[in-house]
Amino acid sequence: MTEQTTPEVAGDGPALRKIKGPRGWDVAQAVAEHEGVCVRPLAMRQSDPTTGRSRVVPVACGATREAVCPSCARRNRRLRSDQCMQGWHLEAEPVIERRAPDREQTALMGYRAQLVTLGREALAAGKADDVDDVQEALADVDAQLAESGVTGRLPGVEPVPARRVRSTRRRADAPDLPRRRVESRTVGQVYAGRYRPSMFVTLTLGSYGPVHSARRRGGRIARCGCGRTHTPDAAILGTPVDPDDYDYRRAARDAVHFSKLVDRFWQNLRRAVGFDAQYFAAVESQRRLVPHLHAAIRGALPRALLRQVAAGTYQHVWWPKHGDPVYGGDRMPVWVPEVAAWCDPDTRQPLPTFEESLPGPDADGDQAAHVVRFGEQIDARGMLGGTDETRHHARYLTKYLTKSIGETYADASEAHRRHADRMLAELAITPCSPRCAVWLLHGIAPRGAGSRTRPGTCKGNAHKRHALGVAGRRVLVSRKWTGKTLADHAADRQSHVRGMLHAAGLVPPESSGQSSATGRLVCEPVPPGDPDVPPRAVLLLEAVATRRRWRQQYEQAQAVLAGVGAPGGRAGDGGGP
Repeated sequence: MTEQTTPEVAGDGPALRKIKGPRGWDVAQAVAEHEGVCVRPLAMRQSDPTTGRSRVVPVACGATREAVCPSCARRNRRLRSDQCMQGWHLEAEPVIERRAPDREQTALMGYRAQLVTLGREALAAGKADDVDDVQEALADVDAQLAESGVTGRLPGVEPVPARRVRSTRRRADAPDLPRRRVESRTVGQVYAGRYRPSMFVTLTLGSYGPVHSARRRGGRIARCGCGRTHTPDAAILGTPVDPDDYDYRRAARDAVHFSKLVDRFWQNLRRAVGFDAQYFAAVESQRRLVPHLHAAIRGALPRALLRQVAAGTYQHVWWPKHGDPVYGGDRMPVWVPEVAAWCDPDTRQPLPTFEESLPGPDADGDQAAHVVRFGEQIDARGMLGGTDETRHHARYLTKYLTKSIGETYADASEAHRRHADRMLAELAITPCSPRCAVWLLHGIAPRGAGSRTRPGTCKGNAHKRHALGVAGRRVLVSRKWTGKTLADHAADRQSHVRGMLHAAGLVPPESSGQSSATGRLVCEPVPPGDPDVPPRAVLLLEAVATRRRWRQQYEQAQAVLAGVGAPGGRAGDGGGP
């Protein structure tokens, strides 16, 4: 590694400053990112059941955030964009097939059954610490089951609370919605015998106070609420004019329950339009750090009906009332082992549980802990399939999927960072679920609370800076959008590449878990301390070499099939590290 010295003026005179060349690991990561290879590959053992041979291979981490792994995040975004385009303007109903469970899913489900049994035994014996351990293990297993394609909810350790039947009477301040019988179709209507348009819709939450803006009126930028005129690129745009009057509490609660409001919107929309409307939606953050929804909807819908459904959609949050915290600082609830409950630090009386604090079944909407609604700003546009405008909006819908909600302001002004800090401070005292430890600050024992629960300390993503209240999935896809999962779309890309290689007379590259000449390869995690695991740098460079070999074969296939000498294009990201 070469070093250079340059004079640098210091206090008493010139000094020498060393300039070192880049580290080898940094160069390897840069090459991997340029080649589209995962920069943090996982070590997996690949074995052939027929021959018994095995080796450790690098497998992509599958991260969806660019800050974690740029290559995997961009690959996921491209897959999502393809998924969006394939289902947006379908002309025939998608075929939904239920696959038989594979060996991995069966093994995970058997392990989950053992965990549930152990957890229920610990719950019956009053071993709260053991129950917490089982709950954490169950969360990991459920995540693996979901990634493998298993859908639906599964029973947990704790008994399911009795369902409270509440009145379905609409609020008096909400407009009535039309209700039609829902037909079993998902494709849109054809107009003029050949046009089958669809929609691109944007839904936002309401206002929590004036924010700095640069809106145009009559061809000129209107004056902001602060009394000044801002340029469209001003760093202060989107921040509150008066932070002390900004309703951070309602903003935090709306962000936490935004996903419930979106689910209610799709339910109301299907009842209003009379068919099983399908959607591909992404949750993003506005400049004011408020979540909003971009959605591609299959079929043409009346704009007036969309606005009517959005205005009439609301979501009651039937949780215990929670305003300002009753505990904090040095005065916190205490765990009393004798009664196995969280108690008041002064009276030693057990705190009421979450179920005991819920409103009664006959409570009206005014007694709900919170009500979430959409704002008045709604944008709806018609789209025709196969046009540049449709492709542009598909890219626009997925362009921020590689960034978390909090990362959208990372390079913004100091005003945005202060705005985010105020939002995080409110989220720190806003419960995110019935099991959230923040409930203890409000004098309520959450579900599943034990001795290891820490009052006010919740591990949920809603309280973290990168999420800013939006803890759930950023991509929302209806089940009949294409009839395929994201893994199916990735497999289609792999099959396309292998088909080209077969057609060109080339042998397809083997990737982890794919069929080989000797049988199906099996991949399994490598246990810690395995002596066969090479250093991480070796795994990374091996992945780069593999990707270059695959690209060379892909370009060879392109040249053979096109009948030209100079192939073009890059290999599709069909798989691999």
